[in-house]
Amino acid sequence: MMTSVRPAAVAGAFYPGNPKELDATVQYHLSQVEPSDAPAPKAIIAPHAGYIYSGPVAAAAYARIRPARDVIKRVVLLGPCHRVAVRGLALSGADAFATPLGEVAVDKNAVAAIKALPQVEVFDATHQEEHSLEVHLPFLQVILGAFSLVPLVVGEADAEKVAEVIERLWGGPETLIVISTDLSHFQDYEAARRRDRATCRAIEAMDGASIGREDACGRIPMRGLLALAKRRAMTVTTVDLRNSGDTAGPRDRVVGYGAWVFDEAATKKIEADAFAQGTRALLKAHGATLMGIAAASIEHGLAHDGPLRLDPDAYAPELRRNGACFITLKRGGKLRGCIGSTLAHQALAVDAAENGYAAAFRDHRFKGLKKAEVEGLELSISVLSQPWAMTVADEADLVTHLRPGIDGLIIRDKGKRAVFLPTVWEGLPQPRTFLHRLKLKAGFAADHWSETFQAWRFVAEEMSAAELDDPAALWSAAKQKRARP
Repeated sequence: MMTSVRPAAVAGAFYPGNPKELDATVQYHLSQVEPSDAPAPKAIIAPHAGYIYSGPVAAAAYARIRPARDVIKRVVLLGPCHRVAVRGLALSGADAFATPLGEVAVDKNAVAAIKALPQVEVFDATHQEEHSLEVHLPFLQVILGAFSLVPLVVGEADAEKVAEVIERLWGGPETLIVISTDLSHFQDYEAARRRDRATCRAIEAMDGASIGREDACGRIPMRGLLALAKRRAMTVTTVDLRNSGDTAGPRDRVVGYGAWVFDEAATKKIEADAFAQGTRALLKAHGATLMGIAAASIEHGLAHDGPLRLDPDAYAPELRRNGACFITLKRGGKLRGCIGSTLAHQALAVDAAENGYAAAFRDHRFKGLKKAEVEGLELSISVLSQPWAMTVADEADLVTHLRPGIDGLIIRDKGKRAVFLPTVWEGLPQPRTFLHRLKLKAGFAADHWSETFQAWRFVAEEMSAAELDDPAALWSAAKQKRARP
């Protein structure tokens, strides 16, 4: 029987038509994404414009599925119709979809599983020139091994009808759900940023009803995923939010793009457990070195009024990798300084040096450390996981989801921000009090709440100098290793 192939419609326009150039373009965009140790997500939202504009943002989502290259065997791809209108969700009658990188087979078994649903029909006319699905295929072809496709162009449809289709195709780790959408269209740069930030907050809150026609062309498939994700208690993380004025275009008329990844609760637990296990091993092997670096940076600051500058290549591979840490200083059990990083953006050894100095001299709650205070100073290091966005409706919902003794918390609103490490639970064991004190630290009233309030949780592993065989040796060694500026 002859195979029917839906040919590429926008190759050479939205993305390169030459296979080698296309592969190189996708590989380049993926190479610009900071590596992540997180498990692959179950679902992603990514844009579908020309690669010169939206490719960097799409890559931020697609790079996250790389760990599942040999696990994902089926992709359910939903995008809006731009050319030929359709009611409900439209399948293609083709056996495969083609791009310059080759053909992707349509999963006929999956098609059969949803074909009888009243909101689903086969309608090739809406697929023929549609780009919202096609532009995702080269990214999938580069990132994944062999996989099959369930292509769905989504027109006017109720969110629950879309969710019903996605749920029927949900499967296990072998199935990836991809929602294709751009955000605001043709506003000036600042207006677009405001509108897209509001859309981002709605996605993080899984509030599909708040996403309107002017906010996202793919709002209808997106609403379906958000409804289902909320029921499944999934977590969503924003991995990029930009517009064409940031990537390749002028700023008078821009198009917005965003990338989000959705994880199931079990995936997050696996990720947190893996982080805890790996970080405990790291601190056992290198915790003394990291605290020594922080102490040496403090001693260097006393002598030279600046942090210790070090070459990360001189340290173990684990300390050369990007990591986020906090350095905490105490005297007599009372806080004397605490500063750190919530995102891994530089070598962990460098982060320890910079945050050791900052905790001693730049914590605005305390005067800069004096030489006479070093004796008896208690130092500890906390190594942080990546933060995970919390999707909550209000303060009561946030308080309910906090895990005492486990979660660190970051809050942000109205340009203000504050962080509590998990160790703060020792003095503030009640979730509501924990949150209220963090608000006060940020400069808010304890009862502050707004629709723009954001929260992220993280976990951390801590080690203190008191756990070392000879804590005093930490500072004597640091004094001996004072570096010249």
